[in-house]
Amino acid sequence: MDYVSEIQKLKTEKDVAILAHYYEEGAIQDLADHVGDSFFLAKVGQQIPQKNILLAGVVFMAESVKILNPEKTVLVPDLMASCSLVEGAPYDKYLNWRNQYPDALCMTYINSSAEVKSISDVIITSSNAADILETIPKDRRILFGPDQHLGKWLSKKYNRPMIFWPGACQVHILFNAERLKLLTAQHPDALVIAHPECDDEVLKYATVIGSTSKLLNEVKTNLKYKKFIVATETGIFHQMQKQRPDAELIQAPVVDENCKCNDCPFMKMNTVEKIYHALKTFKPEVSIPDTLRQKAFIPLDRMMKITSGQPVTWPERFEG
Repeated sequence: MDYVSEIQKLKTEKDVAILAHYYEEGAIQDLADHVGDSFFLAKVGQQIPQKNILLAGVVFMAESVKILNPEKTVLVPDLMASCSLVEGAPYDKYLNWRNQYPDALCMTYINSSAEVKSISDVIITSSNAADILETIPKDRRILFGPDQHLGKWLSKKYNRPMIFWPGACQVHILFNAERLKLLTAQHPDALVIAHPECDDEVLKYATVIGSTSKLLNEVKTNLKYKKFIVATETGIFHQMQKQRPDAELIQAPVVDENCKCNDCPFMKMNTVEKIYHALKTFKPEVSIPDTLRQKAFIPLDRMMKITSGQPVTWPERFEG
């Protein structure tokens, strides 16, 4: 079966927009209507005219789109496409952590469950975290979770003390600083770029640190370099190579050179065939109870307002 042609027909017939994350395999990115990072996908979900959305990414991204767009049907290729950060921050434990600091404001990475979002004060992504941090009063304590490495990078860069949830992305923590050091020596003409979910020892070797969209833009616009060492998930290489076919892209090394550890196993659960079946059957569908959706909407909406320049108010205390 020509799945791509069938998908194009089905999405037109059923009024579906396909959104895909940069970490999906290239074939999925190429058939999507919109490709981007988690913030872009959340934002574009509010802007598209289609009544239905299929999100090819991980399930927390589809949940965010559903929370912001309750009137739309949101499909995913595979409901088992989770995230190590989501699984490492279960609701009951995150709630217990929050309750220990009721006077603090909780910045929660979008890589989290709807339940965890519902007990957070604001949601952030790696592309908007700095802008959101600037709006938090200097006299308020800050909780940051579930990715401690992103939080520690922000805390250090902007001199804002934080209390961290001890989570990490299973892909980004496996980049190896010692092997990266050797690789940079072998390629002194390469620019090292890295996602802030990487360990601090890895980030020390990076000239540019930022979200997937920032790293892609660096490769696209920095014409002084024709060689880049990239410390993030391999899916981004597809868009980088399309934007800069003349550039040489080198994957930053992981601990075990024989392991494809820089592929996110959850992202790679999605396939073109699964997208076809999801459009054909309109399953699996992401469903969130309305009470939970309303609670999770508040911190997501606060993120959207801040990034669009609107004023927000912060709660005095957490009443969990």
